[in-house]
Amino acid sequence: MMKKRLLIVCICILLAATTACSAGGNGGLGSKEKPKSKDGKTVVTISLLRPDAFYLGVEKKFEKKYPDIDLQFQIFKQEGEKWGEGDFEKYIKTTNTALLSGKGADIFEMSSLPVGKYVSKKLLMNMNDWMEQDKTLNKSNLQTNILEALKVDGGLYVMPSSFYVGTFVGDGDILKKTSVKFDDKNWTWKQFEDISQQLIQKEGDSSKEHRYALANDTPEFFLLAQVKNNNTDFIDQVTQKAKFDSPLFEETMLHIKKMYDDKIMTSKPADIGNQLFYSTFLFWPEDFIDGPHRFYSNPKLLQRPHSEGEPSGTTFLTPFQLAIQDKSSVKEEAWKFISFLLSEEAQSLSEREGFSLLKSVNEKKMNEMHEKVKSGAYKLPSGKAVKISEEDFASFKQLINTADRLASTDNKVLSIIEEESKSFFSGQKTAKEVAKLIQNRVTTYLNE
Repeated sequence: MMKKRLLIVCICILLAATTACSAGGNGGLGSKEKPKSKDGKTVVTISLLRPDAFYLGVEKKFEKKYPDIDLQFQIFKQEGEKWGEGDFEKYIKTTNTALLSGKGADIFEMSSLPVGKYVSKKLLMNMNDWMEQDKTLNKSNLQTNILEALKVDGGLYVMPSSFYVGTFVGDGDILKKTSVKFDDKNWTWKQFEDISQQLIQKEGDSSKEHRYALANDTPEFFLLAQVKNNNTDFIDQVTQKAKFDSPLFEETMLHIKKMYDDKIMTSKPADIGNQLFYSTFLFWPEDFIDGPHRFYSNPKLLQRPHSEGEPSGTTFLTPFQLAIQDKSSVKEEAWKFISFLLSEEAQSLSEREGFSLLKSVNEKKMNEMHEKVKSGAYKLPSGKAVKISEEDFASFKQLINTADRLASTDNKVLSIIEEESKSFFSGQKTAKEVAKLIQNRVTTYLNE
């Protein structure tokens, strides 16, 4: 299961969006004949990188509700097929060609594709008006914090089927006994540094071992996380212009290096309990309890620190994002599928991973967990019962509703940052020199 989660996270890359496209009709292709199956059904094709149990399960229920529509999946790699060198690049190139030519599938899964580029070329349908006009959707039940965060310039071009919640987890016992106070809903990375220094110093007085605020990640990996969690700071999603030559990026690199130099953070492995905090994503509601209790006897869920001037909130990932091709001749039928994904029937399927796009589904699951904890029926993977306070459950619910920043950036951009930033963290080049190199390379890539 952990390998599957890591695979999902690794391909959760890229999301941007920009100017609105026409949302009604068939985008000027109203006269184009709709494709039909042999038995006269309207064919809607969906392109997926790999097969997924959730979508295959939704297909059966959807076609039962809409017997006049035939969903057909186009799978790049079937279950069990080996990935060869260059296969992923081939997948992206094939999809690029299909979208640019207006051919290929009607619906594309976008989590591993350069969405920003497609939107800037007006290749994807803006779903805003379709959502507004759809009477089958209970909009007040939607996790609008997620949908709003996916909009760019007012347009919504991708629809997730679920999401993962980013969080910081702290050692509650240490945080509780220390006099160091902070508000995790508003703390910055500079405040995190100051607070960590004080906590490490206090712990050092009573422990022979040096404790770190964060461990196990290299400086360049931590920089990538910063860029992903604040991607709009470094790439303008509307114009697709890079901003890595900005003072903010240089300051981010300098601050990260300082925290490693001051031994607040380390790339060395740390034993469980030997770091004050750790950063993670909650893949399932159960991760709110199971994961943190592997590290601390009294874990505390916190919002991740943010850059100076950034609003409070936390990050999220989307394992899948579906977009409708703007030149599709079956936009109406394609939207019916997207809309069905947001129904209680689809969102309640056990095959769906992550948190639901429906508040009611999330609330039901959390209430079930809460009742099990109170009755003593909820057990940790170790078999031990666990106690969770009412306050912690309330914080968990609040965390879900404050997820408002997509942690995602183009894989190619991330590889450039990782490659070039190593020379800064090793002391070979200055922050300004590295920022300029990254800016030039990313700009070249975005202009391709």
